[in-house]
Amino acid sequence: MRHFIYLLLLICSLTATGQEAESFRVDTLSDAVFSRMLGKSYPEGCSVARSDLRLLSVLHYDANGYTMKGQMVCHKSIASDLLDIFRQLYEARYPIERMTLIDDYDADDEHSMTANNTSCFCYRPIAGSKRLSKHAQGLAVDINPLYNPCVKKKSDGKTTIQPAAGAPYADRRKPSPYKLKRGDLCYRLFVEHGFHWGGEWKTVKDYQHFER
Repeated sequence: MRHFIYLLLLICSLTATGQEAESFRVDTLSDAVFSRMLGKSYPEGCSVARSDLRLLSVLHYDANGYTMKGQMVCHKSIASDLLDIFRQLYEARYPIERMTLIDDYDADDEHSMTANNTSCFCYRPIAGSKRLSKHAQGLAVDINPLYNPCVKKKSDGKTTIQPAAGAPYADRRKPSPYKLKRGDLCYRLFVEHGFHWGGEWKTVKDYQHFER
């Protein structure tokens, strides 16, 4: 009987491990996923080849300790790095509230950030510029953006905050379960994988942003 219980526990353990492994994967873009992106994050005239993009599927915890299923599209050159990063964040129960394709927000960056959605690829220019963002190449990731806003101080003394709803969190002294800061696990993992953190930029502080 004891051997039977041990065998049953072993089978359950292996099944759970297999299911978890299946939840962390990198795939080429299926027709179904690509159709969701067309006209949104992948608009007409997009210069990035579909074959250069990958769909990342992971598990993550939210701040309440619930396990969530997450997806993002990224460039193939960083896909394995991101898979490793998010796997380690999951194992450490690092909180990420939401991770779904930005196309679920019609590729509206402000809308996606306000929903605190962690995302990567979106073919668009840098806000207030004609220059393409690193997101347009699938080489930048925004983590918990509502609570880690982008803060820009203009020459006229005015400050713009993106998303606008993240204004209370521009004061980095304000506590939040989704606050990203230098030296925390998320920061360390991204830096170890060769990414640069926008929170260390001089003229703009983009606390949500990591790019390669």
